[in-house]
Amino acid sequence: MSYIGNTPAENYASFLTETFSVSATANYTLTHAVSNENDIRLVINSVVQQPGSGKAYTASGTTLTLTSATSSGDVMYAVYLGRALQTVTPPNASVGTSQLIDGNVTLAKLASGTDGNIISYDTSGNPVAVATGNDGQVLTSAGAGAVPTFETLPVGGITVANLWRLTASKTDNSIISANLEIADDASSGNIGSAMTQSSGVFTFPSTGIYLINWQVKFAFNNVSDGQASVFMEATMDNSSYDVVTYTVAGSHATGGSSNFSVYGQAIVDVTNTSNVKVRFTAESMNSGTSIFGDSTVNNTSFAFIRLGAT
Repeated sequence: MSYIGNTPAENYASFLTETFSVSATANYTLTHAVSNENDIRLVINSVVQQPGSGKAYTASGTTLTLTSATSSGDVMYAVYLGRALQTVTPPNASVGTSQLIDGNVTLAKLASGTDGNIISYDTSGNPVAVATGNDGQVLTSAGAGAVPTFETLPVGGITVANLWRLTASKTDNSIISANLEIADDASSGNIGSAMTQSSGVFTFPSTGIYLINWQVKFAFNNVSDGQASVFMEATMDNSSYDVVTYTVAGSHATGGSSNFSVYGQAIVDVTNTSNVKVRFTAESMNSGTSIFGDSTVNNTSFAFIRLGAT
């Protein structure tokens, strides 16, 4: 059979009914709030009452007021015309957001997920799960168009700072490989794990970007028009070394003694502590030329400061 309009439901829809415990009063409380008396049909002793002001009853909210008080032997009930109890299951995809009461979707109604996951939205506006991060990581945004992710924050501040010095003078052209110590005066200070060295080859305690500063004090004794240099070399494979920074001092004195200090610096990206290393080499040290060393004064020294993560 054809129908005009919607196909009739296959089950009945009933209306909520409330039966009252009657006494000698004209005032009753409804279980469900109503807009006005027209939202209910009131029946007393099987007689349908007429709603409205000046008639049998009025209603507002949960307050029901009768024009005349009931007797204790009366039978009274109300039919909520605005609260039909639907016995037909709504069709799939037929309930929209307008049918949901704000704040009434509980966690129990959400789909199960992975412990620690967070719900976000992709570029199409669809919900997606942000994978659980590791202990200590923070949720990081990559900006519009990207789902946030958990990442490890780079360690802030300086975590390594060491000052080494040459404790005895050096007079030959070679790697500065002996008489090296961490400055240990009462006023000296270091941060974090110390650099280590073997035969003048310095190994870094951790990966990162390092600032390396050094000063070298030369002595020219009876040297005329002489010069000397110290350069820093770095290896990235623990094998071949390249010159990174070159420092030179010169003397133009015709006799006597003169002292000069030179300064150098470099920034090294230590990506692997087993492969990336540095060393310092003396060059052009003529007879009468030496590099000052002292165990109590930083005449020739080398500072290593970790600036941040690689």
